[in-house]
Amino acid sequence: MFFEEVREADPEIYELMEKELRRQQNHLELIASENFVSEAVLSAMGSHLTNKYAEGTPGHRFYGGCVHVDVIEQIAIDRAKALFGAEYANVQPHSGAQANSAVYMGILEPGDTVLGMRLDQGGHLTHGSPANLSGKFYNFISYGVDQITETINYDEIEELIAKHHPKMVVVGASSYPRAIDFKRIAKMTEAEGCYLMVDMAHIAGLVAAGQHQSPVPYADFVTTTTHKTLRGPRGGIILCKAKYAKLIDKGVFPGTQGGPLEHMIAAKAVAFKEAATPEFKKYQEQVVKNAKVLCKALENRGFRIVSGGTDNHLMLLDVSKVGLTGKEADDTLGKVNITANKNAIPYDKESPFVTSGIRVGTPAITTRGMVEEDMEIVADAIEAALIKKDPVLALAKVAYLTDKYPLYPGLMG
Repeated sequence: MFFEEVREADPEIYELMEKELRRQQNHLELIASENFVSEAVLSAMGSHLTNKYAEGTPGHRFYGGCVHVDVIEQIAIDRAKALFGAEYANVQPHSGAQANSAVYMGILEPGDTVLGMRLDQGGHLTHGSPANLSGKFYNFISYGVDQITETINYDEIEELIAKHHPKMVVVGASSYPRAIDFKRIAKMTEAEGCYLMVDMAHIAGLVAAGQHQSPVPYADFVTTTTHKTLRGPRGGIILCKAKYAKLIDKGVFPGTQGGPLEHMIAAKAVAFKEAATPEFKKYQEQVVKNAKVLCKALENRGFRIVSGGTDNHLMLLDVSKVGLTGKEADDTLGKVNITANKNAIPYDKESPFVTSGIRVGTPAITTRGMVEEDMEIVADAIEAALIKKDPVLALAKVAYLTDKYPLYPGLMG
């Protein structure tokens, strides 16, 4: 069994923790933004470092007793800089959304004009959605994808920059399956004299392993979560040019956060060390291989793939072509132990609560050890559930894979 202290102190919570562990073991996790951390990262997250308040930055704290967490945080900073080739790093953001907000707070003034990718075409809430503080505090202008190719319309970005003269352009996506040309966009922002911020939350692990063009040489600011493809704890970091260091630090604290979570920062440090290994590079290569094979296998089984394929770790399926909404597909897959998420597709005619698509990713199943031949079985299971309407067959396919690739065997009872 696992976490015996919790079982003794709070049996109700312990039972739910155990049920969630078994759910993770018995389901195929295809949500593109989820992954499974190592037991070393789990241990760091659950450590006594959570007891320490450490407002400020290493060597410049507002609390005493930070001698050891100063060293831990500096190690995390140094590892993040080395991993991505960055001049400066702040590892304190509690999430990717917090990292984005901190950059805005440190660099922008309320009402400044910013370009960001449309949420319904692959962008993120923090890239200017009216429902998010980014859309409420700043004048976001949206760009999107071409209606035919369903890929980023770079000409539109250039035209919008020339028309609106933004103070910043935000690049990055939460559901975009193609490679992004940061270098091309950097030329546009340099010509305009505006800032370039890249949110690489989804592709950070790919970038670290050389499987995607790095934005770090081209962007003024790069934000990312530390989970997703990077396979670390839930949290965020900000990378930037050294000349912006003080502005970014102030944007984080006191601009948007109080005390940093030093147990999470320790876990980030562990994850950065793991991400610098040859094994991690092989893992990311396999993530991309698996995504391409799964994408083709699903296409062969009758699904329309948005943009016609994938260059990274995820793909978007237009399930309207098989007579379903995204919500229906999501619900149906959940009943056969496949976890995905409904997702809008470009120029979607359904509401955001229904959608015409689902987003599928390979980071988590690749962490479990699955390879190309297993992607055919994953595709069989999805086909059985959504097209053949055979839940028994789908469940059998899923059980075969989850039994073959156990998760956290050291934690299971």
